[in-house]
Amino acid sequence: MLSAANVHDSMVFEELVDAIEPIKRPRGRPRKRPKELHADKAYDDKKCKRALRKRGIKSRIARKGIESSEKLGRHR
Repeated sequence: MLSAANVHDSMVFEELVDAIEPIKRPRGRPRKRPKELHADKAYDDKKCKRALRKRGIKSRIARKGIESSEKLGRHR
């Protein structure tokens, strides 16, 4: 997905999540969406969290001013 350089990533977040291709598994149907999404502080926004919740995706988003980005880096 492409966007202009001056558009913040959180503004096109829903389109980005919808563009995720099906996840292939060894057996059965491919899953349409991931179970969980890890993101940095740029996505700490009610709009982003609401979009994930609407799609049934658990979120692990670092909170602005609270969590260190170093801690989240271990899980990405």
